[in-house]
Amino acid sequence: MQTDFCRRLGIEFPIFAFSHCRDVVAAVSNAGGFGVLGAVGFSPEQLEIECAWIDEHVGDRPYGVDLVIPQRYEGMGELDPAKLEAQLRAAIPPQHREFAAKLLADHGIPELPEDERHHELLGMSMATAAPQLEVALAHDKVRMIANALGTPPAEVIEQVQKSGRVIGALCGKVHQAKAHAKAGLDFVVAQGTEGGGHTGEIGSFVLWPQIIEAVAPLPVLAAGGIATGAQVAAALALGAQGVWTGSIWLTVQEAECPPAQMASYLGASSEDTVRSRSFTGKPCRMLRNDWTEAWARTDTPDPLGMPLQNMVTMDAVSRTSRYASSPGSQAVAFNPVGQTVGLMKEVRSVREVVTDLVEGYVDAVERLNALAPA
Repeated sequence: MQTDFCRRLGIEFPIFAFSHCRDVVAAVSNAGGFGVLGAVGFSPEQLEIECAWIDEHVGDRPYGVDLVIPQRYEGMGELDPAKLEAQLRAAIPPQHREFAAKLLADHGIPELPEDERHHELLGMSMATAAPQLEVALAHDKVRMIANALGTPPAEVIEQVQKSGRVIGALCGKVHQAKAHAKAGLDFVVAQGTEGGGHTGEIGSFVLWPQIIEAVAPLPVLAAGGIATGAQVAAALALGAQGVWTGSIWLTVQEAECPPAQMASYLGASSEDTVRSRSFTGKPCRMLRNDWTEAWARTDTPDPLGMPLQNMVTMDAVSRTSRYASSPGSQAVAFNPVGQTVGLMKEVRSVREVVTDLVEGYVDAVERLNALAPA
């Protein structure tokens, strides 16, 4: 399963695993893949703690950090996090906060203790990503920086590449991939609509080959709907240099996932996901629930843009995580996941998942070889 991009990064398998959980990131890298830590939601101080822990648990293996710097968002240009947060707070209509608070109250979600409340602006802007990037680049084992939304600013690309790391970005359209390539990125992640989190409208098997052709010879990682080794083989057969996976790591033993949330994932079908702007302000695939349905109604406030909507919903994310066992929690919880959730039916270790992906890839290749004339 070695590809040129694998060899460049010094990894065994072209399996890239996005996760907000440091245990998962370390376990994937230790199993021969490449763990990528999602930094959104972490303060620079907390990200330092997470990276230091991963450093201690991966030996000499590399890992990456994923930032969120949208190409367009409210308050662009303000690089002071405190000033940006104050500016954005003033722009949030009261009815949005009132509606969110009512949804939580109607579902019986307790308030957070005063000492557990935090800043609302914990990501999704250049002001918050710049300090995170400084932290990531201070760790030698961080060999990759990825941007989840749009082409990173030119100064970020230059800073990362001058440090000797690779930098890339996700996209869901061909013209976005071309913009990534023109900006000089080292790789592109082509994510089909099946993927969890922020995703576009085009299916993976249509999107991947178009982007691979459009940016050749730039390495492309295929994302969106990958949960089996046969799907890994299909992605590589289409010309991808690896697969970028996320959802399948939500139900592993190492994941920091409350039992109630884990049960929601394990009990869901592929039809139970929806692309919704209700949590972040941009289309994001997640489990459908009372929260997503409420914000989609015509008689309720329309979701705000990023990061305003994220600031409105930060309280909901924190409270439903803190009180995940509350009977109404999963009805209003943020559960980002792709359509592969329909294939996620049991809890396994990271190593078991990696092994199954590799063995499934080998089986698929052997089946194809057997079709060739003798």
